[in-house]
Amino acid sequence: MKPIIAIVGRPNVGKSTLFNRLVGRRKAMVDDMPGVTRDRNYAEVNRFDVPFILVDTGGFEPETNDRLLQQMREQSQLAMDEADLILFVMDGRSGLTPADREVVEMLRRVDKPVFHLVNKVDGDKLESGIGDFYALGVETLYPVSAEHNRGIGDLMTEVCEALPVDRSEAQDEDITRIAVVGRPNVGKSSLVNRLLGFERVVANPTPGTTRDAVDTLFTWHKKRFLLIDTAGIRRKGKTTEKIEKYSVMDSLRSIERADVVLIVINAEEGVTEQDSKIAGYAYEAGRGCIFVVNKWDTLEKDNATLGRFVDRIRTEFKFLPFVPIVFVSAKTGQRLGKIMEEVDNVMAQYAKRVTTSELNRVFSAATAAHHAPLFQGRRVKFYFATQVGTRPPSFVIFTNRPEGIHFSYERYLANQIREAFGFTGTPLHLMFKGRERR
Repeated sequence: MKPIIAIVGRPNVGKSTLFNRLVGRRKAMVDDMPGVTRDRNYAEVNRFDVPFILVDTGGFEPETNDRLLQQMREQSQLAMDEADLILFVMDGRSGLTPADREVVEMLRRVDKPVFHLVNKVDGDKLESGIGDFYALGVETLYPVSAEHNRGIGDLMTEVCEALPVDRSEAQDEDITRIAVVGRPNVGKSSLVNRLLGFERVVANPTPGTTRDAVDTLFTWHKKRFLLIDTAGIRRKGKTTEKIEKYSVMDSLRSIERADVVLIVINAEEGVTEQDSKIAGYAYEAGRGCIFVVNKWDTLEKDNATLGRFVDRIRTEFKFLPFVPIVFVSAKTGQRLGKIMEEVDNVMAQYAKRVTTSELNRVFSAATAAHHAPLFQGRRVKFYFATQVGTRPPSFVIFTNRPEGIHFSYERYLANQIREAFGFTGTPLHLMFKGRERR
């Protein structure tokens, strides 16, 4: 699993600017992909020596009566609890504040690496004026300017050296890894217990590397599976808005190691924004997906209930039209066997390869039936396609104008490939490369 870095600090010290600088681009509040609208306070970063997950937080005020600031403080605290390393940001222009002192005292009790950053230090003159911050008694201060990229390279060199090594287990091709994710109280634990209660199961519980998570090896129909339960979200008194907001962080720890993700939805509550966030991350991570609608037994149903629920899911998750839906009850065991059947099917599609000749037959017919739009007045030509990987299925398409492929045409090509070869439950990764015909 990738380590997690949390950025914390008072409001308006430049945390989001630092977040964008480390990510390498300005993170949009709304993704370009239709149907994947969600606020994002985390990102995968792969541009430094060690890949990691970066988490931005709201402003941290140690003592305040303002309810919004209290919630932001709670979110920051949770982020620090989940993180492997903390970047504490202070404002070099406004100087040292009592709130900074209080946060530093809190961080002294944290048993993990903490880097103390003085931001908005845009030049040598400002850097020479940060002496007040040494009164904090910290060993090292890092004067940086997130806006102007000053000091960021040296900082990240030391941060990468301090990050824990990713000790994810080697990918065993014979084991299908299943992550069970979802909001609090959707029935994940009950579902896990039911799945492991099959008579055909030989279970071997092993403590996972993630706090509170348990990985369980089991067999089903002579095939081996690893069930990855979502970490955290277990203490009853703490299931509040702040915990729910960061359940995405718990989920993505599990998603990182999975082949197939079970996105559990509470039938009583329907689809929520939080469900969309979790599903969106599974999609972006390139994992096979299955929607599991739990507590189906609790609804009063008529002949149209199932159809209406399916329509609602398809409407709310427009970016996942290829994902199968299973309606179950973890409490009664209703249709639990269907989950494992779908996992088996999705995994087969997730690891599927197609021949280059068959792929190009479908690809040529698709591009001939519907030409790509002109780009800068020139026609976009396609030469051939080939599959270059699985988990998820990945394809390289050679063209004269790779920069001219609109996402809607990319989606059209993916749909044509999916229609011809299946690929149920798995995203497809299309890469366009330039090549002039000789």
